[in-house]
Amino acid sequence: MATGIKDKVAIIGMGCTRFGERWDMGAEELMVEAFEECLADAGIAKKEIGAAWLGTCFDNINVGKSALPLSMTLRLPNIPVTRVENFCATGTEAFRGACYAVAAGAYDIALALGVEKLKDTGYGGLPSFTGSDSGSLTWQWFPNMTAPGAFAQLASAYAAKYKIADHDLKRAMAHVSAKSHANGALNPKAHLRKAVSEDQIMAAPIIAHPLGLFDCCGVSDGAACAIVTTPELAKQLGKRDIVTVKGLQLALSSGEEMGYNDWDGDHFVTTSKCSTKAYQEAGISNPKEEISMMEVHDCFSITELVTMEDLHISERGRAWRDVMDGVFDSDGQVPCQVDGGLKCFGHPIGASGLRMLYEMYLQFHGQAGERQIEDPRFGLTHNLGGFPAMNVCSISVVGKYGNT
Repeated sequence: MATGIKDKVAIIGMGCTRFGERWDMGAEELMVEAFEECLADAGIAKKEIGAAWLGTCFDNINVGKSALPLSMTLRLPNIPVTRVENFCATGTEAFRGACYAVAAGAYDIALALGVEKLKDTGYGGLPSFTGSDSGSLTWQWFPNMTAPGAFAQLASAYAAKYKIADHDLKRAMAHVSAKSHANGALNPKAHLRKAVSEDQIMAAPIIAHPLGLFDCCGVSDGAACAIVTTPELAKQLGKRDIVTVKGLQLALSSGEEMGYNDWDGDHFVTTSKCSTKAYQEAGISNPKEEISMMEVHDCFSITELVTMEDLHISERGRAWRDVMDGVFDSDGQVPCQVDGGLKCFGHPIGASGLRMLYEMYLQFHGQAGERQIEDPRFGLTHNLGGFPAMNVCSISVVGKYGNT
């Protein structure tokens, strides 16, 4: 019976660009910036990389199709390179490909890199998924759907189910965003580095009720990458405090949610099931007590709030209270978005999953500066691409080698 890849894959190097409006660079230069940091951190030669995975989402307005942009930009020596895309889980999908290749014994060392160059498009948010880019049927299910509108419906459904007053939910969402802004202000690579008060957030213009301006994350330019190998080879390379993958799972909607028969629109079915499998693979039985830090998909503040319940950290209907009690603050029981999250570090789609892992990696090596968490045990990353009723969820759990 399959048991997963716990402690079979070690991260020996990571790199991440500064996220933001990078008018000074194209996608290729961003890839180089992240890769050079990663390669130097790994302490290996480029020729030792056996295979690579590239993650990009909006390829038509980014680097283009195929994996050639990565192999040619980095001058990879005629090795296998694969391009992957899976909505906002794209970066973690690239990481998953590299990890599985190493765990299977197909390659000794593999590279995963995610990149997105979105500010050049001129869009204030994400480019449209309508038309041929979404296939022949998908866009017809939601012909007039917007991301803020879809997640605003999630907020309304959550409030209605648990009888939460509008002002109370707005205040909890404001705390979520204020926390991320405070954390992002401490991160030199973050896109948004200015603290914002809860009152400012509450008073901001409404985008799609109850979501206001500061409840929505923007998009960024950026790249992030990881080099992985086996723990045994990591030791041979002289690595200490080795960070290994404890669990790595992916779950996609089956289409049942769209029927609204058993699903009432107040949570993410995929996240709930994906996290359960990730904890099982990692050997975690009490996530609220065992998870030391999280980077979750806060495309909207309500997404982060509800996700706390789907990750089985908060009880159903209680996440908004846990938020207000400071459970997820940087000095709380389970710090979340310590690097600023999508909201403030930024969200270049193909890079976000690897950026989350980058923060985990820094934390485990004691290199997070003012954001450093004391003696972390397990770190969790979570991506969610799509809409509440139809989405892709990826979850990784990482920790130091030998930590159980």
